[in-house]
Amino acid sequence: MPNIKSAKKRVLVAEKKALQNKVVKTGLKTALKKAEAAASSGSADSAAAIRVAIKKVDQAAAKKILHKNAAAHRKAALMKKLAAAQ
Repeated sequence: MPNIKSAKKRVLVAEKKALQNKVVKTGLKTALKKAEAAASSGSADSAAAIRVAIKKVDQAAAKKILHKNAAAHRKAALMKKLAAAQ
């Protein structure tokens, strides 16, 4: 643990931000898994699940948790699966 007050604050802030990032990442992974499962099963709610996953990808990219090119790559893959399912 640091001794300087500003360094102590940075440690606390870093822990808080890491927790927030973890929440976003786990939500993103869950949405991607649900979209993958819905697209592979060919269910009627696959479009809705993919739409939710794309929104989560956009939110992660906006918060700089996911790189913008990685977000575009994942969105393109999701749209490809949606097109194949329909």
